[in-house]
Amino acid sequence: MSTSIGTSLVARDVVRVPVAFVNAYLVGPLGGPWVLVDTGLPTTSTWVRRAAEARYGTTPPEAIVLTHGHFDHAGNAAVLADHWGVPILAHEAELPFLTGRSDYPPQDPTPGGAIAFLSRFFPTAGYAFGGRVRALPADGAVPGLPDWRWVHTPGHTPGHVSLFREADRTLLAGDAVATADLDSWIGVATNAREVSRSPVPFVSDWDATDASVRRLADLRPTTLAAGHGRAIDRDAADRLVAFAARSHRPERGRYVPEPAVFGDEVGVVDVPPPAPDRTPTLVAGGTAGAVILSHLLNRARR
Repeated sequence: MSTSIGTSLVARDVVRVPVAFVNAYLVGPLGGPWVLVDTGLPTTSTWVRRAAEARYGTTPPEAIVLTHGHFDHAGNAAVLADHWGVPILAHEAELPFLTGRSDYPPQDPTPGGAIAFLSRFFPTAGYAFGGRVRALPADGAVPGLPDWRWVHTPGHTPGHVSLFREADRTLLAGDAVATADLDSWIGVATNAREVSRSPVPFVSDWDATDASVRRLADLRPTTLAAGHGRAIDRDAADRLVAFAARSHRPERGRYVPEPAVFGDEVGVVDVPPPAPDRTPTLVAGGTAGAVILSHLLNRARR
């Protein structure tokens, strides 16, 4: 069901806000209280704010909850937190990347595929949100959303979380999985619904990623909404269970033989050496990447 300015209602009181190739979510009933889950790309805060105002008017969210802190999920977090005067909440293990203590591990483009190729042009720097950012409650509660709980789903990042509402089994999976095939150029272009693996170039621990997918499959969600792709509400549980039954580790890549190593308070401790990059002529590739990124960003303005 479409709402305004390109948003869509994916479950009761859950509105998807597509920002180019990534999603933010407005969660909460009309009139509030409500929470913003992820914030989209840098420089697109006006788009997210317009979507929020169309639904909630001038009522600010209780908080901004980040599934993780990559640039496409937290790019607007500081601007929006300052605009509304609200905290930014994330898992404790994600805080080193949100408080200036660590950057994320280098992305790995070597497994191949669409998103891996494009990742060469994506940043991996962390953020320094200062006093705006706080740890999510250790008991799994989500402030402002009493019917929801967060689930630790590491692998894509060490502090990645997903959000789950038991009452109707709605799952916001972040980047623990995708609902479009980001490895395929056709999948990126069409955004066709498909349970797919976490964005490959940013996964730094494949054992943890597969374990997180199995954890989410055990929840048997009725609606599956992710950071990339459109929501799946037809046979979502069966599709996720089938997906979780197989390994999603690439055949090659920097983090395939061994994961990055993290410290609880310091972020990245060690990373494996780079894998051989088989893609030549990055100058030509940069041109292609720029064209594709322009197309994806223009999608947000339609």
